[in-house]
Amino acid sequence: MLEILKAPWPWYVSGAGIAAVMLLLTWFGKSFGFSSNLSTLCSMMGAGKRVPFFGFDWRTQKWNLLFLIGAVAGGALASLLMHNPASVALSAATVQDLEKLHIAFDGDLNPRFLFGTDAFGSAKSILLLLTGGLLVGFGTRYAGGCTSGHAISGLSNLQFPSLLAVAGFFIGGLIMTHLLFPLIF
Repeated sequence: MLEILKAPWPWYVSGAGIAAVMLLLTWFGKSFGFSSNLSTLCSMMGAGKRVPFFGFDWRTQKWNLLFLIGAVAGGALASLLMHNPASVALSAATVQDLEKLHIAFDGDLNPRFLFGTDAFGSAKSILLLLTGGLLVGFGTRYAGGCTSGHAISGLSNLQFPSLLAVAGFFIGGLIMTHLLFPLIF
């Protein structure tokens, strides 16, 4: 059984799981999105006393906080117990493209150069992480949700603003990958 859990699962298994979760959330009148947990945490800490946006009853969002805790715990368990030491399989063309950007492919899902503890030794990496976090936070608030909320929950509920947001995410990703990334690295 552990070998089945360690192996990559086909897309249709994950897709069916996501669809089942979305059906359950729709059945119970809930909508999915991780970024809403940030506003819930701010509300819990009393930010609603100073900022009206956070002035809501956070107790109605306990289910979403539990989902967040479960996702983090599940990710940690999967990383510790089911880690597959085999290298991530990338095409030779992708490895060459990374090398052109001076990013060495080390076999991990996330390059240590960008996401490892070594990144904190470089002022450039720290600035990139802080700027990226600021832009993600601003974009999430401006778009009224995060990528998971719009792409999974919003599209499954046939919300046109979510379709626009997802198109914007893809366009932004293409601009970052093909225009800005080569300039930065």
